[in-house]
Amino acid sequence: MSAHHKKRLVLMRHAKADWPGGVADHERPLEERGHREAPLAGKWLLKHNIVPDFILCSSALRTRQTCTWVCSELGEKAPTPKLEDGLYAASALRMLAVINHVPDTVTTLMVISHMPGVQDLAMHLASRDSNHDAYMDAAARFPTSGLTVLETEKPWAELDGQDARLTHFKVPRAHKP
Repeated sequence: MSAHHKKRLVLMRHAKADWPGGVADHERPLEERGHREAPLAGKWLLKHNIVPDFILCSSALRTRQTCTWVCSELGEKAPTPKLEDGLYAASALRMLAVINHVPDTVTTLMVISHMPGVQDLAMHLASRDSNHDAYMDAAARFPTSGLTVLETEKPWAELDGQDARLTHFKVPRAHKP
């Protein structure tokens, strides 16, 4: 895969959310662990030189808070995220339809969304030449703060299935204080 045409897609599940009584699902905030772990995703991205030039984020509170922490770690390199109502409770195919509309000037796209859509989409896009261990880890479990990195040479509009190499699966975890 030539580096010149390579695009990267980072799929992230929001950090650990709280279940406060009387709060609508869309407005659920991160819990304490989520606030500790979300920044670790940004640190991991920087460490591996996987810096998004565009971020699509579900409009739910927990994904917005996760995105804020990730962008805080990315610092000056962070793009201005775009909130996308269509990513809230979206199926893998609905998420893919949103990604298919991203301009090809974007080379590293990050999508912060929810289960089961993020895991289903990662499995749907993963090609046969994916990293075996990363693929198996992402297929087995996709916990909060989970990150999957996929690479493709296809334009965003042409992504449809088994056409992106899954290269990394990471679950940033914080140690209890």
